[in-house]
Amino acid sequence: MSGPGLHTGKFTHACMIPAPAGSGIVIRRTDVRPTALIPVLADNVADTNHGTTVARRGVYVSTIEHMMSAIHGMRIDNAVIEVDGPEIPILDGSSHLWVEKIMEVGIETQDVERKYLCLTEEVRWEDLNAGIEMVATPAEDFRVDCQIEFKSGLIGIQRATLTSYDDYVKEISKCRTFVFLHEVEVLLSLNLIKGGDLDNALVFVDKPLGDEEKSRLAALFNKDRNSIQVDNGVLNTVKPYFPNEPARHKLLDFMGDIYLVGMPVKGHFALRCPGHRANTELAKKIRSTIKKLA
Repeated sequence: MSGPGLHTGKFTHACMIPAPAGSGIVIRRTDVRPTALIPVLADNVADTNHGTTVARRGVYVSTIEHMMSAIHGMRIDNAVIEVDGPEIPILDGSSHLWVEKIMEVGIETQDVERKYLCLTEEVRWEDLNAGIEMVATPAEDFRVDCQIEFKSGLIGIQRATLTSYDDYVKEISKCRTFVFLHEVEVLLSLNLIKGGDLDNALVFVDKPLGDEEKSRLAALFNKDRNSIQVDNGVLNTVKPYFPNEPARHKLLDFMGDIYLVGMPVKGHFALRCPGHRANTELAKKIRSTIKKLA
């Protein structure tokens, strides 16, 4: 898969290749000499601002969450991802193009029993000042209930649920990242979203969009000014697949981040206002249970 990274804007090529049983998920930076290997584990999370970044020995790869969500949702245990730059391509802002490519090349069943982490007690991570609550409890399979809360009436309180991996492709993988229009300029001022495009995100507009604003957006994203319109609070360059697509996308992100546990988890996850920091902190706490058992 090839394309610009969301934040760096750098065009990179990423190739997912088979790996032997027991390898887990590993990213290889091919543009670094000697070639750098980064096991995709919560222990190696280096940053969670505007995406999930993993690093090892000073080498990093950022915005891995959508690719990792596809790997998790498609139940891939072992793979190496070779990438020739510091960021995974953003593609269409979801995990679906990764899913399609995985389905196209096929999945091999390996002659080793899959390992699961089976929760035996509640694991919790929360930041009540930020309204974040993450609770994982024992269950016979993997299930996620996700709730997001925004003051803006364009989103408000939304919920999304995944009860089976079988539903991931149809119900979750197409759901794209989202942002409010007023956040776009803040991110640009921070020298981020250089690879952002009005076609790979749902952009919510919570104020009237005047002609001057339309002209500025058109110039920023190389669009015709007359094409910039608002449809039910969303820039018309992208139409939502679901009324609760933001909540579904947050669940998509969570599936990518929680897979940094290093193996699939049998547990029920109840999430309130999840984000990359909370997701990966919960993954770290769950990983600590592996170390206790070792």
